[in-house]
Amino acid sequence: MNFLAFIILGLICGAIAKAILPGRQGGGIVATLILGVIGALLGGWIGNAIFGVSVDRFFSLSSWILAIIGSLIVLVIWGLITGRKAR
Repeated sequence: MNFLAFIILGLICGAIAKAILPGRQGGGIVATLILGVIGALLGGWIGNAIFGVSVDRFFSLSSWILAIIGSLIVLVIWGLITGRKAR
């Protein structure tokens, strides 16, 4: 998958992860893009390590599922990090 397709996949999966996870997560479109791309990388790594499946095709269902799961994991970690700030 080329770089632009990976960014688009990360953006969409980051937005889906934010829609699935309720609550107030900080960040706008740029944070969604970054968290989604990191999540897609994490999902691809987990999928390859555990199931032998990689995020290599844009229109593959396994790529989307792994990227969304990875984005959810990154979003939960991001919420834990940003939620502990003193006000």
